[in-house]
Amino acid sequence: MRLTSLSWVLAAVAAALVACSDGGSARKTSGPPPAASATGQANAASPAAASDAPTPPIPPPAPRTSQVAPAAAMVPAPAAPDDPRAKAINTAGLATPSVGAWSPTLVRAQVLLARARFSPGVIDGRDGDNFKNAVAAFETAHGRASDGRLDPAIWGALTSADPGPAVTTYEISASDVAGPFSPAVPSDDLRALSKLDHVGYTSPQEMLAERFRMDEGLLRALNPGVDFGVVGTRILVAAFPSPAPPMTVATIEVDKGARQVRAFDAEGALLATYPATVGSTERPAPTGQFKVRGVAHDPTYTYDPRRLTYGDRSLGKVTVKPGPNNPVGVVWIDLSIPTYGIHGAPDPKLVGKTASHGCVRLTNWDALDLAAGVKPGVKVVFVGTERRPAARRVEGRSAGRGT
Repeated sequence: MRLTSLSWVLAAVAAALVACSDGGSARKTSGPPPAASATGQANAASPAAASDAPTPPIPPPAPRTSQVAPAAAMVPAPAAPDDPRAKAINTAGLATPSVGAWSPTLVRAQVLLARARFSPGVIDGRDGDNFKNAVAAFETAHGRASDGRLDPAIWGALTSADPGPAVTTYEISASDVAGPFSPAVPSDDLRALSKLDHVGYTSPQEMLAERFRMDEGLLRALNPGVDFGVVGTRILVAAFPSPAPPMTVATIEVDKGARQVRAFDAEGALLATYPATVGSTERPAPTGQFKVRGVAHDPTYTYDPRRLTYGDRSLGKVTVKPGPNNPVGVVWIDLSIPTYGIHGAPDPKLVGKTASHGCVRLTNWDALDLAAGVKPGVKVVFVGTERRPAARRVEGRSAGRGT
């Protein structure tokens, strides 16, 4: 039966109700936040649609990363601030030395890649697989050997295509500090999460870091001693001057081996790439071609042991309300595979680095960017051989969001 525009949204919400969840198992580490406040719940719907049989797999198409779509028009960033840290980043070259744990060169490169829609995930000024994969995709799209190295030729291509400042200033507003904020709850404690009216950010710092696609550690390093809860405070942030225009996506390619999602237009031109967490040993991601069934914003998440094969089955059925720290983040792209979707994540730093329970997990901002360009019927092709990421300890916590 063909889904109406309303029914596919409801079906997507229903899928999120029984979706895969974050594979992390750690605790937020922020101090006592303000009390949580409800901001509404996603629409409820019957999960029947999520139980439809998936589209039979067919061989994936040949790789099509030799073409690149025209760059999205960007509004010029504000004038570069005079702060020495900002100058170090905005004028960085390949030989610019690191500042403590982060590199001005890598901060600038990560922001420029993200603005070109070759997402490195969280902006942290550090080298790593997500950054190398973004560079490799940029290289391939521009007809170069994809070794993931930031060499002079790639640096020149990045900086000449986008000479705008990579960091700028932002003034904290009253709405930024008003919340509502949610208590810090372990990301794997579904019962505790289910008691929250809204699974929101735990602090203004966490919210601002995610708004500007930054690692909280880098946000603090660029703004030492700053209280992010004070209205009128001017801070340094990554420069994303305006939302990029929505794409028109015809095909999504999920590369399980590279842990990367790629979006193509109808002519096969590469529109965007995003780092991703894909599947796990206990529940590998599928292979073959499927399709998008719909998109749901602010989805709920339900662990239902009658339909899922992982987790603590003694919990029974547990529903977690919407919010950016919900196990499936702020948006759910429903796929024609029972209980599978492409969705956001509560901790952007862990995307591409920890296992999921079979779904495809992006940062919240990358998931929103992709979701804005898809509609029901868009092809989703799973390719490559899945590899489980090595366990890593993240600064201050091993999973979950914190400040």
